Amino acid sequence: MGYLLGIDIGTSGTKTLICDEKGQVLATAMAEHPIYTPRPGWSEQDPIDWWNASCSATRAVLQKARLRGHDITGIGLSGQMHGSVFLGDGPKPLRKALLWNDQRTGRQCEQITSLAGGRKKLIELVANPALTGFTAPKILWVREHEPKIYDRTKHILLPKDYIRYCMTGEYATEVSDASGTLLLDVVKRSWSQKLLSILQIDQALLPRLYESYQVSGVLTVPAAKQMGLVPGIPVVGGGGDQAAGAVGNGIVTSGIVSATLGTSGVMFAHSDKPTRDPQGRVHTMCHAVPDKWCVFGCMLAAGGSFQWLRNNLGQAQVAAAKKKKVDPYELMIELAAQASAGSEGLFFLPYLTGERCPHPDPLARGGWIGLTSRHQPSHLYRAVLEGITFGMRDALEIMQQMKIPVRQVRASGGGARSKFWQQLQADIYNKPLVLTNASEGPAYGVALLAGVGTGVWKTVEQACQSSIRTTQRIAARSSLAKLYNRHYAVYDKLYFDLKQRFVEMDALVQ
Repeated sequence: MGYLLGIDIGTSGTKTLICDEKGQVLATAMAEHPIYTPRPGWSEQDPIDWWNASCSATRAVLQKARLRGHDITGIGLSGQMHGSVFLGDGPKPLRKALLWNDQRTGRQCEQITSLAGGRKKLIELVANPALTGFTAPKILWVREHEPKIYDRTKHILLPKDYIRYCMTGEYATEVSDASGTLLLDVVKRSWSQKLLSILQIDQALLPRLYESYQVSGVLTVPAAKQMGLVPGIPVVGGGGDQAAGAVGNGIVTSGIVSATLGTSGVMFAHSDKPTRDPQGRVHTMCHAVPDKWCVFGCMLAAGGSFQWLRNNLGQAQVAAAKKKKVDPYELMIELAAQASAGSEGLFFLPYLTGERCPHPDPLARGGWIGLTSRHQPSHLYRAVLEGITFGMRDALEIMQQMKIPVRQVRASGGGARSKFWQQLQADIYNKPLVLTNASEGPAYGVALLAGVGTGVWKTVEQACQSSIRTTQRIAARSSLAKLYNRHYAVYDKLYFDLKQRFVEMDALVQ
């Protein structure tokens, strides 16, 4: 039996995973890498750190699984989307990579929208509006502010595709990750010649395109030595972290939606056709399933809001958790559960780092609204969980307006590990919440894609059907679903009530 390796280049660290040809996970490993913030709103990483982490995490997972390099028969790559790696000749980047959460490109987004003939025309071209996180505005920013670096640039790669280059020597990507550059014709699954021409970006700078399951290269001798593997192992296209995570959660047929609560929060739906939101509130991109698409919304500070709460107001829970040797989040959720549903009219807006879906607004601010003298810490904690989940429902509401069928929502990430938050999601979404045996995310998804590319399974759908099964189904409680419908109706208006105030607040700190 051969074994499949998945590598996921995350923001905080690189995760590796090994599974067998039945989809059974043998081991996982993680290696961290730092984030650099040279200015407020800027977010960068050194791609060399990703490569070092990929090598160390691969060696670690082989040791955990008690396997040798020659046991691996296929490799899949996933990674944070939208990041930009500028290369000349060779593997040394010309500068640090600009990340998905970098906010410096607001003016470039306006420029792209104007050059394309407006927001509507841009969405017609590439299925999405220009957002600060995407790759195209980053390219324009470097061209404008660092012309000497741009002039030396011969290749622009996404994070996982830089690792592919280090592994195989190939300049390649695949359609799901390429969708997030804003330079892909998502309907035709090819680079948009028209937009590239409008923006005066040479297509020669961009990598070759593959479908996610297709073999894009093989492991070279130097890379194999560094990773503890053997040369010649096939490396498939893989996927951007959202599409890869969806494969890892079985979101490969119509009617199934995933709700992933990590640092960000993503509501992801499979689509058999490229369905666009005319307002661009959610993203339409190519799925990691051939000739299929996806629609997803990403809120920037989902679990990130809960982490902020722990770091700044949760000292008592952190201290108690150390004594009890438990996760402080467990104690925070226990406290939240003491408050009544709806937190006695207290709302939390989870816009701690601006917002992306459904409000693409870097100036949006977070906070509690509706505080009274009756409110206690338990209400504040519960309001944060409710506010995050309302933010996830925003994307679900838009999907249903787009006539995308939603029969069930599959939970993954931090929100899938807490029984309280599981039930809260079911009640707020007013949909059955489903748990599966697959909880390893993008690294697992690309390991399955590697199995398809190397002939273990005939199709991506078959890989998921044979490996992923439902373990629990949590029904919404009708009385609480009705209560949360009323609360969501208020939450849904708060951003618009405060939108202009956010602009004024930002001006105060310039």
